[in-house]
Amino acid sequence: MARAWRWTAAGCARSSAEEAVPELIDVSPRLHAGLAVWPGDTRFGLERLLRLADGDPLELSALRSTVHAGAHADAPSHFRPGAPAIDRLPLAPYFGPCRLIDAAVGPRGRVRPADLAAEVDAPRVLIRTGTRPDPDRWSEDFAGLSVELVRHLGERGVVLAGIDTPSMDPFADPAIPAHHALAEHGIAILEGLDLAGVPAGRYTLAAFPLRLAGAEASPVRAVLIR
Repeated sequence: MARAWRWTAAGCARSSAEEAVPELIDVSPRLHAGLAVWPGDTRFGLERLLRLADGDPLELSALRSTVHAGAHADAPSHFRPGAPAIDRLPLAPYFGPCRLIDAAVGPRGRVRPADLAAEVDAPRVLIRTGTRPDPDRWSEDFAGLSVELVRHLGERGVVLAGIDTPSMDPFADPAIPAHHALAEHGIAILEGLDLAGVPAGRYTLAAFPLRLAGAEASPVRAVLIR
């Protein structure tokens, strides 16, 4: 168990042992102007409106960005007309027990059940393909999920699937069959996770989307807890 942190007038400091909390592992890429996004999409940008250094009484910023930047949750409205937007989805799938599983898959491939290095024994599954290790460099070589695997997850009661690539489908397949299969099985989608260096195994996941009215997706702060 790691100790908690608390804010003081001097900054951040460790709290007492009585306030011990579990270890928190951040699996969200840092949002910044250099973060790679889908070709043609809007990069993350932060506009400084007020600055203390300029004599303003406070710092104030505005942001402009695709809602698919970094770690993010897709809503069914992203690819299905009339389907629920992100603010209409239940929050329960985005918090609870999960398993991080490695997958033996090559560039532009699709993960099949036989490619998984562990059994699906948790209601949330994060799949590490290792096919897009650098969130700041765009590549079209990332892998996705097969419809067969999505069916496998659905049969085992999975409510959320996450992946370390920009999409559940490889770049070259505009039909996005894995997305549609996930929607048909009622499985929530997390994409763009930074799972590099995190030990495979069981965790508690917390990755809530913002309540963006009518949006087809939302950035999340994805955290693994153990």
